[in-house]
Amino acid sequence: MAKAEEKVSFFQRLKQIGMVFSFTAKQDRWFVPLVAAASLIPLAVAITAVLLGAGWMWLPIGILFALLAVLIVLNLRSNTAMMNMMEGQPGAAGQLVEQMRGDWRVKQAVSATAQMDVVHLVIGKPGIILLAEGAPQRVKPLLGEQKRRLAKVIGDTPLYDYIIGTEEGQLSIRKLRTTLLRLPPRLKGKDINALDRALTALTARPQMPKGGLPKEFRPKMPRGRMR
Repeated sequence: MAKAEEKVSFFQRLKQIGMVFSFTAKQDRWFVPLVAAASLIPLAVAITAVLLGAGWMWLPIGILFALLAVLIVLNLRSNTAMMNMMEGQPGAAGQLVEQMRGDWRVKQAVSATAQMDVVHLVIGKPGIILLAEGAPQRVKPLLGEQKRRLAKVIGDTPLYDYIIGTEEGQLSIRKLRTTLLRLPPRLKGKDINALDRALTALTARPQMPKGGLPKEFRPKMPRGRMR
């Protein structure tokens, strides 16, 4: 199902901004000084203009510019702080796409290994996107396997695949959002719904992780002799 747009009240929005402000301040040591500069400079200019006789109208203008500057700094630095926190974390790519605006259907970890290498499947207007996280030598076979499975049901739907990482030939998670948004739209809403239903049925069949199950997931055999 498409993500429903929930209405957010003014006080809920303020609470969200406060949480983002607190998170960014903890992650970014330059955030508070930048916010202070962004708010004080417009206010200083406005107060100077008032003292020079330009009129009191400059004071509310200065306040508005200060608020705008703070919001710009908050947006830029919070995105950077979030990327720093998410980089290298398992499952981060799928979570990031789920938070993007628009009709993006994310199926987390449709394929995985015991070493926590995963492949996420995304359905959106550009088509189908496979996002792999983990060691390239382990995720490339997973991508190949998923492509063979998808070929049975997707027809001529565009298919993209990316390995998330910082090495050459990989896609940095910092560029993931812009990369997906730049892909040309090929599907309409009804096409996305049809693909979502077909791929939900396809991915509903569980796949065993490659390389065997970790010890904590292995079934325990009863002690004693079997009679």
